[in-house]
Amino acid sequence: MRRRFILASVVAAGLPAGPSARAQGAPTVFAAASLTDAMRAVGAAWTAQGHAAPRFSFAASSALARQIEQGAPADIFASADEPWMDYLGQRQLIVDTSRASPLANALVLIAPADSLQAPVALARNTDLLALTGAEGRIATGDPSNVPVGQYARAALAWMGQWERVSPRLARADNVRSALLLVERGEAPLGIVYATDAAASKAVKVLGHFPAESHPPVTYPFALTRRAAANPAAREFLAFVIGTEAVPIFRRFGFALRGS
Repeated sequence: MRRRFILASVVAAGLPAGPSARAQGAPTVFAAASLTDAMRAVGAAWTAQGHAAPRFSFAASSALARQIEQGAPADIFASADEPWMDYLGQRQLIVDTSRASPLANALVLIAPADSLQAPVALARNTDLLALTGAEGRIATGDPSNVPVGQYARAALAWMGQWERVSPRLARADNVRSALLLVERGEAPLGIVYATDAAASKAVKVLGHFPAESHPPVTYPFALTRRAAANPAAREFLAFVIGTEAVPIFRRFGFALRGS
């Protein structure tokens, strides 16, 4: 029922799921790096229905939002947090009535798959630096602007360890880059989303950060202002946040908000 409500809201906001927008060309989608696999699969399902294949650009939400601000030709923006969508909203660069946040994720601690480190129950008294070794670093997104790094900073502050751990962070430009550092063994630990950890056979999850340790990890989607009159973009957004895409997102480990 939650998903039907979201789709109904989109239609009410002027984002009809039909008629077909095949003749309008392919929408350009700027999406958070953590959505890479799922959005490609959603795009493939859309294309299989006879529509033009969407064009994707994946990077940190912060980088994408700033590119849109500078005039990059995006039709749809999908962020890994609410603040970067707010950033564009405050600059009147998105269609506010098209905004929906149907997806959620979790924050996890990972290690290389061959690590001897045992799983840990992450709590306020968990000493993360003791798990890294004398010189080891913890890979995550840059907390100054990358959403996963900002969630990580909140979790570390909740644990009372931000000041100690901050100098030992390997600050990546997006969550997939942080994941890669752990996959290659260049960092003994990493803080990433649960979906990214699940997408890799080269890492293992050591523990989940408690939900109360950081703001909820949610994914807002919206049309950009430049695409307000683009039927292809409106129809694809309705598809992405509608019922047909639900099994795809679930397959890649995303949770549905309210479910």
